[in-house]
Order: sequence, then structure tokens, then C-alpha cells
Amino acid sequence: MKLHIVTIGRPKLAYAQVGFNEYVKRLERLQDVRVSHIADRHNDTDHILKVTEGSHRVAMVIDGPQFTSEGLAHFLKKRELEAKEVSFIIGGPEGLPQQVIDSAETKMGLSKLTFPHDLAMVVLAETLYRSSSINNSHPYHK
Repeated sequence: MKLHIVTIGRPKLAYAQVGFNEYVKRLERLQDVRVSHIADRHNDTDHILKVTEGSHRVAMVIDGPQFTSEGLAHFLKKRELEAKEVSFIIGGPEGLPQQVIDSAETKMGLSKLTFPHDLAMVVLAETLYRSSSINNSHPYHK
């Protein structure tokens, strides 16, 4: 399965850089992964839409439905059957442009809590790794 993590900006804090990179590295053992860090230029809508064109877009939004780890694993398994890349898009500190949200086939929230932008990137990478581990019968989830 092809996963694409799209972020507005890069993790800036040291803990977030280490955490994000670690979970992406682990995820790459289980999935075909690419990462696009887009410069924060007032959330360049056209650029976000271009780099995610043709993929199943998942807009990460605060009020979006939340998945359990098993639920996200099931979601990924269903997307795998479609043979289409899945792009998880995290907006900048101001969120995602409305046009990007409207173009997404799926909206997803990480938590009802508000996370710093850097931490949201780490949480997304970890949860994708955890759900992929479930789908691959890897013991990490336990």
C-alpha cells in the first residue's frame, strides 16, 4: 500500500523531528511511504491539491471523526483494495484551507484534545505505524 504524509511545514522541535522520523522509518518497513513537507505559505491550496492529486485524500481536521487503532487498520485495509495511494494531510497552525478539506474523501481527527502542530505530526506517524502493524500481524500493537 502507498501512504503519503503531507504536512504544512516540517517538525521544528527536536523531540518532534526525532519522533516523526523514527515512526516514518518504522512505517517504511511495512508500507510504501512518501513524505511531502510543504512550506507554510498561507497554506498554498493549489500546491496541496497538486501533490495529492489522484490519491484518496484524508484531511486531518480537529472536528473530524476519530478512529480506534483497529478502525484505522480496517480503513487502511479497505483503501489497499482500491490500489490507490492514501494521502494524510496535516495543515499548518491555522489548519487546512477549506478547499482542501472539501476535496478530501475522508476527514479524520486525531483527538478531541488540541495538539501542537509538531506533536500532531508525530501522533499521525505513530498511529499509521500502529495500524499498519495490526494489519501485518506485528506485535507492536500489544
